[in-house]
Amino acid sequence: MNSVEEAIRAFRAGKMVIITDHEDRENEGDVCIDAQFATPEVINFMAHFACGLICVPMEQRRLEELELQPMVHHNEDNHGTAFTVSVDHIETATGISAFERAHTIQKLIDTSCGPADFRRPGHIFPLAGRTGGVLERQGHTEAVLDLVKLARSEMPASSNTAIAGVICEILDSDGTMARQKSLENFAKTHNLCMISVADLVRYRKDREGGITRETETILPTEYGNFKLVGYTENATGKEHLALILGDISGDEPVLCRVHSECLTGDALGSLRCDCGEQYKEAMRLISRQGRGILVYLRQEGRGIGLINKLKAYALQDTGIDTVDANIHLGFPADMRDYRIGALILRDLGVRSVRLMTNNPQKIESMEQNGIKVFQRIPLHIQANTYNKFYLRTKQERMHHQLETLQILNRSAK
Repeated sequence: MNSVEEAIRAFRAGKMVIITDHEDRENEGDVCIDAQFATPEVINFMAHFACGLICVPMEQRRLEELELQPMVHHNEDNHGTAFTVSVDHIETATGISAFERAHTIQKLIDTSCGPADFRRPGHIFPLAGRTGGVLERQGHTEAVLDLVKLARSEMPASSNTAIAGVICEILDSDGTMARQKSLENFAKTHNLCMISVADLVRYRKDREGGITRETETILPTEYGNFKLVGYTENATGKEHLALILGDISGDEPVLCRVHSECLTGDALGSLRCDCGEQYKEAMRLISRQGRGILVYLRQEGRGIGLINKLKAYALQDTGIDTVDANIHLGFPADMRDYRIGALILRDLGVRSVRLMTNNPQKIESMEQNGIKVFQRIPLHIQANTYNKFYLRTKQERMHHQLETLQILNRSAK
C-alpha cells in the first residue's frame, strides 16, 4: 500500500491509482483517475485490464447543471451507489469506443456544455458523490472525488473544468472480483499506487480534523447541575456535547464516559440495546463522585445514522445479528470515531481518565489520541429478553467486556 500523499502526486501527474474499500463493504478495488486526464488510452486500459464498469463520479451541482437525474427513483443498490441516467455526447456515433467514451467524459467536465449536449441513455455512467466526501460516505465515488480535489488544490485553477473522476472495478482473470492479493499484484504489474478508502478518511481527518468550542451553559438534571459545552466537528459539521460536573482541573484522573448517541435508547427508552441504561448509569456514577465528564458524540447507530439504524433493526427482526445487519446495508460493523471524544477531553484540559466503558476499542482510541486511560470502570447492565442476543453479539463478535452477560451465560448452563 502507498501513502495518500503518493496517490495525490500520482493524480496530479495524470496517473491512475487503485483505491480499495473495506472488506466488510464491497471488498473491491477500483482503478481511478482525475477525469481531466481520461484519454482514450486510459479508457482502453480500464476496459481491457480492469474489465469492470467505467463510471464518472461527479459533484451534485454539476449533475444538476446537466439535468442528469437519478437512474431510478428508489435506489435498491446494496451500497447506495448513486447512478444517474447514462449519457453519450451528441458528437459521438455509437458512444462505446474508448475514443468516444473519453470524448463524452471530457464534455461532461467542460462547464461550457449543457443538458442539450448529451443523449440519454448512453455508455457513460455518472455517479453522484456526497458533499462530505469519504467523511460522509466511505465509497469509491466519494474517494475519487476527494482525491481529485486534493490533487487539484495545488494545480493551476481551471474555471471551465468540473470536479470529476473516472473509476472502474478490477476483475480477476476468471471474472470474479479481484481481492487484496490480486489487487497488489495488479498494482505491481502496472506500476500503480494503491491506497484504501480508510487511508483517505484518516488523511482528511488529520488534515481537516479538529473541533471548535461554540458555547457553554448550565444544564440542571436529575443527576445534578452540569456545565454543558457545545462543540462543532470542523470536518463534518457534526455537533457534539460535553457534560461536566465539579472541578475537573488538576492531574487526578477524571471519571469519564464517552457516549455515542442512541436516540432510541437514550430518549425513547428502547430495550433493544443497553445504550440508555449505560447513559443513566454513567451519569449516576458521575453524580455520586461529584466530579466527572460525559462526552456525548453524535454518531448514531455506530456511525451509520438513525434511518440506517432503523433499517438494521428491520433486518435484525428477521434473525440476523447487529454486525451482519450493518454489513448487509453496506457499512462496516462499527463506524464510530472516538478521536473526536479525545479532542474534546484535551480541549477541556483532561489528559487522564477513569473510563466507564465495556469497549476495548474505545480505550485503544483514547490512548492513541493522547488520553491516558488510568482505569477502566465497567458498566454492569442487566440483560433483558429483547437485548440479550444483541449483547451476546457485542461480546462475541465485537469483543466487548460484558461481565454481567458472562454471569448470565454461566447461570443458563
